[in-house]
Amino acid sequence: MNGQAILGNFALILFVLTIGTGIVWFLDVFYLAKQRRAKADAALAEFDARNAKLKAEGIKLDDSGRAALEASVLRQPTWIEYSGSFFPVIALVFFVRSFLYEPFKIPSGSMEPTLIAGDFILVNKFAYGVRLPVLNKKVIEVSQPKRGDVMVFRYPEDPSTDYIKRVVGVPGDKIVYKNKRLTVNGQKLSYSPLPDYLDEADDVSLAYRKQLMENLTGVQHRILNFAESPTDVRFPSDFPQRELCAYDAEGFACSVPAGHYFMMGDNRDNSKDSRYWGFVPDENIVGKAFFVWMNFSHLKRIGSFQ
Repeated sequence: MNGQAILGNFALILFVLTIGTGIVWFLDVFYLAKQRRAKADAALAEFDARNAKLKAEGIKLDDSGRAALEASVLRQPTWIEYSGSFFPVIALVFFVRSFLYEPFKIPSGSMEPTLIAGDFILVNKFAYGVRLPVLNKKVIEVSQPKRGDVMVFRYPEDPSTDYIKRVVGVPGDKIVYKNKRLTVNGQKLSYSPLPDYLDEADDVSLAYRKQLMENLTGVQHRILNFAESPTDVRFPSDFPQRELCAYDAEGFACSVPAGHYFMMGDNRDNSKDSRYWGFVPDENIVGKAFFVWMNFSHLKRIGSFQ
């Protein structure tokens, strides 16, 4: 998989569950519970009246059945009991995932060496503004994505799929990628050689990849290059505003339109990104990735990343 699709986006399902269990919870608290209480009071009054009559007739009674009767009438039906129990938990999870932090799992290697397959990451949902869940409509402005941010977004060609890439171009930028080197607004980025990267995901060949430190206008992060890979972009799609991009045998040049971002994977020769499918509109933004909280095969990877 060259694209960095992310698994586990079920916001709509969680929203429906929250609404459904919430309706049952509120219905029970403000209506059904009161009905059960009224029935219990009537049953207890009848119980007390019958016992009083029998006592007057000299019959000795055991009052222990009164509490059992009350508990029986007040007991919630099973479907209400489970819905009411789950609602606070589901609502809390929905709130946290929608407005604060959302977990994702990385399934492929297009963001190596920064992120590898099997990383479980956290995404800050409010870093770029507060958005309505499901609709993804921004209602409160917080900040804008910056060059160098690792961002999760809805894939423009299939918004039901979440992708993760690095922001290399913001609105108004001129991005040039020639012979596997980036230029942003006429400024050539600096690259420092690093020891070759061992691709641990390649269990068969244990391949080593050329690794560089890229300074993306102040944000330093590692990238990978394959010497044997071509420099040109093969078969880009006919994406919206493609006229803002020019392709040749050495690479491409793109002008980023207003309200859009240009995304690239750190595994430069193994990433299907904006070079192929175009710009990411602001309304597709999900959040800023910032922390690896688990990788069951590589526990040392837990921590923040650049």
